Amino acid sequence: MGTPAFPNLGQHCSLEDCKQIDFLPFTCDRCHEVFCLEHRSYITHQCPVANPNDVTVVICPLCAKSVRLIPNQDPNITWESHCNTDCDPSNYQKATTKRRCPVRGCKETLTFSNTIKCKDCLIEHCLKHRFGPDHKCPGPKKPEPSFPFVSMLSRSKKNTNSNNSSSWWNSVRASAEAGMQKLTVATNQAFSMGPSSSSGGALVEQCTQCNARFANVSALIEHAERVHVNNSRSGQKPMVLDVCPKCSKGFRDPVLLVQHVERDHGGTSRR
Repeated sequence: MGTPAFPNLGQHCSLEDCKQIDFLPFTCDRCHEVFCLEHRSYITHQCPVANPNDVTVVICPLCAKSVRLIPNQDPNITWESHCNTDCDPSNYQKATTKRRCPVRGCKETLTFSNTIKCKDCLIEHCLKHRFGPDHKCPGPKKPEPSFPFVSMLSRSKKNTNSNNSSSWWNSVRASAEAGMQKLTVATNQAFSMGPSSSSGGALVEQCTQCNARFANVSALIEHAERVHVNNSRSGQKPMVLDVCPKCSKGFRDPVLLVQHVERDHGGTSRR
C-alpha cells in the first residue's frame, strides 16, 4: 500500500463488501473505522454506535426542499413518502431563483453579506447602489394627516381632477353650496336684526291685519305668529290694534292712542 516515498498513503474501506483503497479516506466519529467516500455516512456502513438523533437530509431535485432521512428506515421509502405528500414542483423556481439588485443594468446577486435595505423606499439593494442617488430613490412616503377628513377631502379632490363626472364629489359639492347659502341667509338676518335696526331704523314691513310696522320680514312673521295665528287657533277674534303713525306703536283702545299722541308727540297725529 502506498509508494516508497509515501508508504502510508491511502487505506482500504473497512466495509467487508467494499475494501476499496481510498487515498482520502473518512474516519467515522462514532465507531472510528475508516471508510471510503461511498460508505462514509452512518447509514451506508450501518454504524453500530451511531446516534439515532442525528439528522441527515437530502435536497429534492423536483421542489428544492430538504427531506429528512428517518433512522432505521429505507431512504427509498422516505423519498416515496415525500413525493406523494409534500413535493411541490412549483416551489423549485422560487427556491432556486437568486435575488438580484433591482437597479436596471445591475446583475449583482443579493446575499446575506451584501444586501442593504434603503431606509426611505424600504427596497433591498447591493452595496454599490445602497445610497439613494445611486438607485434613484423616490424618497420617504409622505405621512397621512392626523385628521381623517382632510385626507378624505384631498383624495376626493384628486379623484375630481381625474374624473370630473364623479357623482360622489358632485353631491358633496352641492351639499356644501347649500350649507353656504343657509349660512349667508342666517348672517344677513342677524345683521338686519342688529342694534341699528331696533334703535330707530326704517320700518319698512307692515302687518296687513293690524297695520303695525317692522324693520324686517322676520320680525313681521314673528309678530303674525304670536299675535294673529295664536288668537285664531284659540277661537278668539283677531285683535285689532290702532297704530301710532309716528312710532308705529299699537294700542287696543283708540283713547289710549290719542293720549299717547298728545303726550309723546306734542298733540298732533300728522307725520
